[in-house]
Parts: sequence; structure tokens; C-alpha cells
Amino acid sequence: MLSAWAELRRTRNSLVRVRLAAGKIATYDKAVMLTLYFAPGSSSMAPHIALHEIGVPFESRALSFSKRETRFPEYLALNPEGKVPTLLIDGRPLTEVAAILFYLAKRFPEAELLAPSDVEAQSQTISWMSFLASTIHPARRHGIDEARAVFAVAERRLTSEWAVGSYSIADIHLFRLFWRFRNFMKLNGAEFPNLSAHYDRMMARPAVQRTCEIEAAIGYELPK
Repeated sequence: MLSAWAELRRTRNSLVRVRLAAGKIATYDKAVMLTLYFAPGSSSMAPHIALHEIGVPFESRALSFSKRETRFPEYLALNPEGKVPTLLIDGRPLTEVAAILFYLAKRFPEAELLAPSDVEAQSQTISWMSFLASTIHPARRHGIDEARAVFAVAERRLTSEWAVGSYSIADIHLFRLFWRFRNFMKLNGAEFPNLSAHYDRMMARPAVQRTCEIEAAIGYELPK
């Protein structure tokens, strides 16, 4: 049995104090090892932003679409779909943007990326992310007109500063999808004023700025 002093030392050594993107100090259990596999500018940008919002230490592994690194056998062993993102949690793979965002928000509640005790707000967050994954994300494959139509729905849904009252993983997910569409279409703020204002608020966040800087420095390889 550990002495009281040894137990205290073990506890202290298993914790890490970090400064959140919002400026607050949080204490996390650093026993968990996180590794994010991502491709700059792709859907993996969303969990990349979330990790910077949380401030917890993590390793990153950038993959190249042009080199088909997501099809390498060693990566397919982690993610058989050959897609990004993949988050390794102590070596165990977790895939899909919404699932990774949900894990990070629940695992690190101090970051306040998911309403901690409001079941309705949590459900509204899941509603947004389901809509984003099932309707917004695949729309562009059906053409620009379809993409415009579904973003018009998102425009009508976004009736306040943030998607669900306070800043959450839903905002991170929404931002990445609109970031891609906005930059591809070279939109001004007139067509989607609510989404454009949300984009500007997101771009003002240090975690978003940091993620964009890192990914731009590596280089985007997104399809036209």
C-alpha cells in the first residue's frame, strides 16, 4: 500500500495544468495519450480545433491525400475506411468527427464544449452534429446548388451567436464545413449573413487561429 506521501506524489504526477483557449486554467489527468491523425483542411480540422480549445497535450500525425497515405496498410489497420480523422486514445482508435468531438467534450468537461448538466442542450448539440454529418457534409457531392440549399437551412437554424446557446462542439463542426464551402465559393457575407458572422466569431478564437496556422503551413490538398 502506498504511503500518504507516495499517493499524493502519484496523484500530482498524473495531473497536468493547462490554460484553455478561453484563458481559464484546467487540471487534466495526463495518463491518457492522444494522437490525432489528420489531413490539413479536411473534416479532421474540427477535432484538431477542439484539441487546441481543450489545451491537453496530444500528438499529431499529418497525412497526405496526394501520397495516398490514408490508404497505407498501417493506417487502414487503424481506420479501415481510410478516412480522417482518427483519434488514438491510449492506442485505441476512435473515428468519425462527431464521435471524436463528443468524446473530447465529455472527457474534458472543463473546456465547456458541451453543456455539462443540461440534457436538452446536449441533445440539441447532437441534433446539430447529426444534421451536419448527414445533410451538410455530403451535399457538395450533389453539386453547388444542393450545397447552397442545405447551407440555407443551416442559415435559418442558426438564430443566435452560437448553435446551442453557448459555444460548443456543434460550432466547431459547423465552422469547418462552412469554412470549406465559403473559401471554395469565395463568398461574401451577404448570401449567408448568420453563418458568415459565426465564421468571423470562430476565426477570432485562438484555437481556430492556431489550427489554421498549423494546417496551412503543412499545405492543403483538398479536391476542387
